Amino acid sequence: MQELAARLAALDPDAGAAVQVIAYFDTLLDEHAGLESFVRGAAVLTGCSARLADPERRVHVRVEPDGRRLDSAAPPDPVWPSTALHHPGGEARVWIERAAGPRPLDEIVLERLAAGARVVLDRTRGRLFPDDDPASVEVLLDAEASGDIRLRAARRLGLDPAAARVRALAVLTDGAAPLPGAARIGGAQALVEHLGRPRPAPPGRVGIGPAVPVEELPGSWAAAHLALRFTAAGTAVDPGPRTVEADRLGGLAVLAEGVDRGAPVVPDVHRLDRASDAAPWMLVTLDAVATHASLRAAATALHVHHSTLRERMRQAEARLGWNAVEPAGRLRLQLALALRRLHRTDF
Repeated sequence: MQELAARLAALDPDAGAAVQVIAYFDTLLDEHAGLESFVRGAAVLTGCSARLADPERRVHVRVEPDGRRLDSAAPPDPVWPSTALHHPGGEARVWIERAAGPRPLDEIVLERLAAGARVVLDRTRGRLFPDDDPASVEVLLDAEASGDIRLRAARRLGLDPAAARVRALAVLTDGAAPLPGAARIGGAQALVEHLGRPRPAPPGRVGIGPAVPVEELPGSWAAAHLALRFTAAGTAVDPGPRTVEADRLGGLAVLAEGVDRGAPVVPDVHRLDRASDAAPWMLVTLDAVATHASLRAAATALHVHHSTLRERMRQAEARLGWNAVEPAGRLRLQLALALRRLHRTDF
């Protein structure tokens, strides 16, 4: 690497200097250097103070250009060159305290500093996101695993068993590709979400378990998996919500306990299926009527005129055999749609 840097320097001084920066930080990685060494390297290479701040892990390191560590509580200046440690917009960042604008090598120094600091933090203080290790996620959600084993899994995932509030997510993706770090349990993909660390919503259908302490995650997973059974594909043949929170199911959760693959299908579900054969709009219309407070609100959601919805419901009720607009009939429709989703799930 040194020979390559010398050759590049003869041709292009900036390229040669960039290779030397990369080699410097790679050496720190090979030697398993600590956080202070990485920040000190950035300060010495740039001739400016450098700092690292990771509020989530309570880590703050600042080093002067002469190599002395001198932490400061003063907030960073917005004009200083910086980069996120974990993801764009994240709280963990590294800075070079240069107010006069970035120099040519500042960008690569920051990139290598951030990459090295991330490796050190993951190695010494646990991963930032609790879905980087599928095996540990599976152990953490396993009610049969001993408490000590599950607590060790939590620590491997960077979760503090004494303080973290977490919840389980059961995900059914549209494709076969596994989600990063997800464990496969019971036909669904399982994730653990830390409430203090927001993440993008996973794609597909999602059942969300209640927020619990780390040691109660198996119960949150069971509730999330049950909630997943109430989700729908969101299509014309399977309308309904793609995301369901277990906390909002209430007494509907009792339905799932009595409906498995071998359970008989109630006549109302058969009526729904027969009605769906009559028109492509049938199930979507019935779902809108069941989930909105009024026919006018349902018509707005369907983007049809109120009179059009009235005519659709007249045809639907003729096939269902009951008035689905009055309170008792609407409840019957809601239950029939929920039972239909439960019977259609195979996970």
